[in-house]
Amino acid sequence: MNAMSDLLHLRGVRAGYGATVVLEDIAFALPERSSLAVLGRNGVGKTTLLGTIMGHTTLHGGAIEYRGKEVSQLPVYERSRLGMGFVPQGRWIFPSLTVEENLTVAGRPGPWTLERVYDLFPGLAERRTHMGNQISGGEQQMLAIGRALMGNPALLLMDEPLEGLAPIIVDAILGVLQRLIREESLTVVLVEQSARLALEVTERVMVLNRGCIVFSGPSAELLADPARLANLIVV
Repeated sequence: MNAMSDLLHLRGVRAGYGATVVLEDIAFALPERSSLAVLGRNGVGKTTLLGTIMGHTTLHGGAIEYRGKEVSQLPVYERSRLGMGFVPQGRWIFPSLTVEENLTVAGRPGPWTLERVYDLFPGLAERRTHMGNQISGGEQQMLAIGRALMGNPALLLMDEPLEGLAPIIVDAILGVLQRLIREESLTVVLVEQSARLALEVTERVMVLNRGCIVFSGPSAELLADPARLANLIVV
């Protein structure tokens, strides 16, 4: 892989919370316009990995490069400004702001505008004047994705965006994910408990166990080998 085409490159990353180290020797590269599923049991470091890329954790060693620039010491807002978007687990919607205010507060110049987000999620347009705490969980998840897009990221980190949602909403969000990956030229890192769904929409997969990478390869390879997938996730 040509390092010049890499959007994101982690080299020997050790990270965690305070003095506690959760991730050990994490190394991988993501080219522009690629998609990666991050799988593993609860507590193996998936959320910590996304948080480390965004700058929410304590880096104990290694390097994080974004578009060839070392960003390990940059604060969260600087990484966001460079083009990193984050859809956190739990959504972090502003409850006392309207749907539209939740979107516009995150806006940065670029192709993603309020109109385009409403085109992607028509239900949000219908509820634009509702407060963040007056919409359903599925609508809040759509709002979290829309808010991340309003920042016009090149890299979109998504932490369990399908968690706790009704099947019809899961289908809708999966359709949006496929569109973002295949049509919108975004690089997407998807943490998801439903391994099959994550593998169906991504090109590559990385499996974590006890803070280490135990598998890295094409998503189709693991999707075609359920026994191997089950073994990797229950190790």
